[in-house]
Amino acid sequence: QVQLVESGGGSVQPGGSLRLSCAASGSIFAINVMGWHRQAPGKQRELVAGITSGGSTNYADSVKGRFTISRDNAANTGYLQMNSLKPEDTAVYFCHAEVITTTTTGHLLDDYWGQGTQVTVSS
Repeated sequence: QVQLVESGGGSVQPGGSLRLSCAASGSIFAINVMGWHRQAPGKQRELVAGITSGGSTNYADSVKGRFTISRDNAANTGYLQMNSLKPEDTAVYFCHAEVITTTTTGHLLDDYWGQGTQVTVSS
């Protein structure tokens, strides 16, 4: 089993910055893709940013140039640096990882989600 634990959320004024972290633990053989999604009240969950094990990244158009996703493969940890935050960035942010785990019979690929961390941007 794998656990993803997010941290770093909070409240900030417009124009401010926050850095989210996602630490993965468990019987991890490797992590393919790590990503951040968010869900605002009354809206569907959306992809914010993703990063492959090789470092290739993709971003939602709404956050390009403001958010930066990164990861530390050795530490099984992902990060989302959020700058120039706007009120419309307010949401619960969820970490997602596509993880290969070690089992008694070999390896298994599965998706895992964190519990979510609240980000509030307000003056």
